Amino acid sequence: MNNDKTLNEEALEYHAKGRPGKIEVVPTKEYANQRDLSLAYSPGVAEPCLAIQANPEDAYKYTAKGNLVAVISNGTAVLGLGDIGAMAGKPVMEGKGLLFKIYADIDVFDIELNTKDVDEFVRTVKIMEPTFGGVNLEDISAPECFEIEERLKKELNIPVMHDDQHGTAIISSASLLNALELVEKDIAKAKIIINGAGASAISCTRLYNALGAKKENIFMFDSKGLIHPDRTNLDGKKIEFANNNMPIETTLTQAINGADVFVGLSKGNILSKEMVKTMAKDCIVFALANPTPEISYDDAMDAREDIIVATGRSDYPNQVNNVLGFPYIFRGALDVRASEINEEMKLAAVRALAALAKKPVPDIVNMAYSEANLSFGRNYIIPKPVDPRLLTSVAPAVAKAAMETGVAKFAITDWDAYENQLSKRLGLDNTLTKAIMTKAKKNPKRVVYADAENLTVLKAIQQVIQEKIAYPILLGNRKLIMSILEENNISLPEDIDIIDPKESKNESEKIRLAEFADLFFDKRKRKGLTKPDAMNFVTRRSYYASLMVETGLADTMIGGLTRNYPDTIRPALQIIGPEKGVKKISSMYILMTKKGPLFLADATINFDPTTDELVEITELAAKEVEKFNIKPRIALVTYSNFGSVPEGPAPIKMRKAVEILKQKHPGMVVDGEMQAHLAFDTELLKENHPFSDLADGPANTLIFPNLSSANIAYNLLKEVAGIEKIGPLLMGLKKPVQVLQLGASVREIVNQTAISVVDAVKK
Repeated sequence: MNNDKTLNEEALEYHAKGRPGKIEVVPTKEYANQRDLSLAYSPGVAEPCLAIQANPEDAYKYTAKGNLVAVISNGTAVLGLGDIGAMAGKPVMEGKGLLFKIYADIDVFDIELNTKDVDEFVRTVKIMEPTFGGVNLEDISAPECFEIEERLKKELNIPVMHDDQHGTAIISSASLLNALELVEKDIAKAKIIINGAGASAISCTRLYNALGAKKENIFMFDSKGLIHPDRTNLDGKKIEFANNNMPIETTLTQAINGADVFVGLSKGNILSKEMVKTMAKDCIVFALANPTPEISYDDAMDAREDIIVATGRSDYPNQVNNVLGFPYIFRGALDVRASEINEEMKLAAVRALAALAKKPVPDIVNMAYSEANLSFGRNYIIPKPVDPRLLTSVAPAVAKAAMETGVAKFAITDWDAYENQLSKRLGLDNTLTKAIMTKAKKNPKRVVYADAENLTVLKAIQQVIQEKIAYPILLGNRKLIMSILEENNISLPEDIDIIDPKESKNESEKIRLAEFADLFFDKRKRKGLTKPDAMNFVTRRSYYASLMVETGLADTMIGGLTRNYPDTIRPALQIIGPEKGVKKISSMYILMTKKGPLFLADATINFDPTTDELVEITELAAKEVEKFNIKPRIALVTYSNFGSVPEGPAPIKMRKAVEILKQKHPGMVVDGEMQAHLAFDTELLKENHPFSDLADGPANTLIFPNLSSANIAYNLLKEVAGIEKIGPLLMGLKKPVQVLQLGASVREIVNQTAISVVDAVKK
């Protein structure tokens, strides 16, 4: 089966499912009744209209203009697809809008213009200026892109940036500054080879020049050779970097000899190990062609030990990724109502990114990349895309530069308050998920799936393999599994492990089954289990999977999608058992809220926990939250606030549990009993209960008095608020086991697999 074909089909399904496309418009004001509508439209809307007529700047106060960017393209240079036309490029523009939103909370309208005429393009964008706070030009071919951007920057009074030109320039410039600092080389003296002469290459070289690189030391190549003054076929902006300090016939192989820096913005596999070996001591190679770099990371590192390498790929150190730049640059520009994005603002972004790479790395980033402590060095010259500090580092730097250069129409006076506002825009809703996925990919483990005879599970396994999250082992009938794969055109490797415990065909499988039966019998022989019963039980997939984990044939298991929850937990308890000192296992959900991840325990196992059991559930939850490098802030919630309802079993046991927890763990941030809303309303908490551990910040972990309240809260939040969730995660077992809920989606199974892999790494 063809993996690429399946991935293509999955991409089409992804874009078509539910509401077609990737973005939608969501109201930001109330619209529930007639009065709301009369304020939103007629007659109330007249007042802001008149206010804006009197003072056009009030458009930023009364409309979405100040947070709205147009992503505009004519489809003439779409990704690696070339000139595919405006309509065909729309999925890419929607994707760019998605990135703006998830990284910087910027709203986007994507606009595809069906024209290659520069005048028509410029005029169309110009007459739309009142709608937007900024314009992101995208996927426009050179040399037209240069003229379009230059004219729009002159004719519009809002920021305009062609990201294909400037995005790579900004990120690679920050990387170059840090790389040169590490090897103690002066940018003004560095010999720099640029392979590629398109929009991105020209913009990169201009920015290097602005940072101090000398044009006489820069040698640029296009497909026809060295950009030299004597060439008669130079088009666009190439002449700007024509250099006669080498003969016109100089080849790339000759030019790179003794070079300090190579920057590839061209095509894959044009730089050999031998060419790299001729470069200067402590050389720097940025192989930025995607998906195939000019030289692979492994080959470049193998060529010499004193090299610093960056690529555009996420699976190697030093990824030059445009998402490190454009969302935060526009965020800063919008927030001061900048009239343009000038060179000083771009340089401010460069320096902010370079500086951020030298600061201590947050634990969540270290966790994502399976590093004890990422630190500034040859393998870390630029921040990682999951770094939550990017927004609060780059956007303020850009905003300050706009103010200092006089292009800002709004002044920020309290920078601490501004950074606080930025940090609240996104929370950590997707940072944790990205970190978990990245960490799982760093150290994939063997995961046995107890319900592989299921279409949803098989789709999830396909994605797990494609994302390199784990090494799946499938339990089920091989013929049935292959039939489902064939019918649904799902591609899995031909050599993937498929085991049917009920049909052990070869001698080794029969021996393993007998050994499993002996092991299970030994564990349960004094609990009413007979030898024939043991053999019968181990042919059941949940038992077989648990035994694989217990004996080390698998690192973790995923089960439960087609079985009742207790039927999957019971084998894990009987075979694997709890961790030392744990009396009762429990579970926890993670909800990815806008304010950050919210952990809920216990919503699936313990019906009416006692005070002591609540203490253990809280301890296990705190330990689990800490695995994600997040400090747990725990609220034990019920219907009473600190004794406001003196009687009642729920408040009493929650109150006692908090007392015990504070005695056992003086450093733990935990409080209760309290109503759920109080756990997040810190102002109300400070006003009425200033003594609370949670008065200085909201809770991120909720402990419930019983299964009913926990399960109701979880399901309401998940369904009504539409919050993505991971879980339930089992807590307290010796080895990682994850149990799916009935009806779990492909995405939920993949997320739970990643969590399980991370847990296996920890254990």
